[in-house]
Amino acid sequence: MRVHFTRDIFDPANLVLKSVLCSTEDLALKKALVVLDESLACAQPALASRIEEYFQPLAQTVRLVCPPLVVEGGERAKNSDFQVARIHSQIDRHHIDRQSFVIGIGGGALLDMIGLAAATAHRGIRMVRIPTTTLSQADSGVGVKNGINAFGKKNFIGTFTPPFAVLNDFQMLLSLSDRDKRAGYVEAVKVALIRDRVFFEMLERDAGALREFEPAAMQRLIYRCAELHLDHIATSGDPFEFGTARPLDFGHWSAHKLEQLSEYKIRHGEAVAVGIALDTIYSRNSGFLDSASAGRVLELLEELGFELFANELLHADSSQSLIILNGLEEFREHLGGRLNLTLLKGIGKGFEVQHLDFGRIADSIQELKQRHEQGRPRVNSAVA
Repeated sequence: MRVHFTRDIFDPANLVLKSVLCSTEDLALKKALVVLDESLACAQPALASRIEEYFQPLAQTVRLVCPPLVVEGGERAKNSDFQVARIHSQIDRHHIDRQSFVIGIGGGALLDMIGLAAATAHRGIRMVRIPTTTLSQADSGVGVKNGINAFGKKNFIGTFTPPFAVLNDFQMLLSLSDRDKRAGYVEAVKVALIRDRVFFEMLERDAGALREFEPAAMQRLIYRCAELHLDHIATSGDPFEFGTARPLDFGHWSAHKLEQLSEYKIRHGEAVAVGIALDTIYSRNSGFLDSASAGRVLELLEELGFELFANELLHADSSQSLIILNGLEEFREHLGGRLNLTLLKGIGKGFEVQHLDFGRIADSIQELKQRHEQGRPRVNSAVA
């Protein structure tokens, strides 16, 4: 998997995409099917025509088989197999083979879905990801996982298939809403907390600039976050998760359930911010993490504009048990084997545990609720 960082990727003078598509030794004519996020197409109305114009000089080596296929993005793209089947039908219609390309342009949820379609057609077609959100450029777009949701569970159906290449175009971020620009910050906080204290300190220094979406600060965050994720894939010894530990999912056991409970009104990045805050407090209350470090984590998340509490954390079933706790069993089932979760014993130092105490989780949730009610600095993510 190759990851490139660039700007204005569909400028005819930008040769990054051309070099990737023409990098194989096979000189036969290749085909390309482009799938484009609907919201991005609306935000940048000229983008589809620019893509077609970019491919015109390449027609003798890489032929664009049809105008970009525009599909709905966001989590809705992953909530059924409809869009996967739609892409499969286009692959069949245009005779896209394993030497050709499916190029996905959009956010992480859309790229997950497109990746599943590419990975399951002809047992695998070359996938090129062009992530267009902060979250996907920093985290989800730089990985080997593809999938859709099913049976009320996130990523129940999916594959581990590395993309042929990932192309991060910083120019794509300009049309994002503030809410979507912010969402990707949390994955940087996550990986810094479990892997890189120096990166966490950089995020603290840049927090004001990041809150104002200063481009240079955003690019520093994306580059280092993507680098750490790639390093994990390359060196962890378990890129396809044959084991039962997922250290890069710190804060995610509750986040995935929180997304579901909110019917995906809470975005992934927003849910992970709550999940990180919850597991940070739990780490402190368990005696693993010192209070000063826990405070720094919560303050950084708030300075970046995240809310650290959601009412869905308090939803209970008929027996008055917190529904969010079901996320632990779903997380274990998704991994297989015993439960392995990452907690903190210091900034930049994650470690694994195999059990969480339900009462201590409930106490941690109450602390987040009290912090929220005390009027900590916040940005309303639903309207920002």
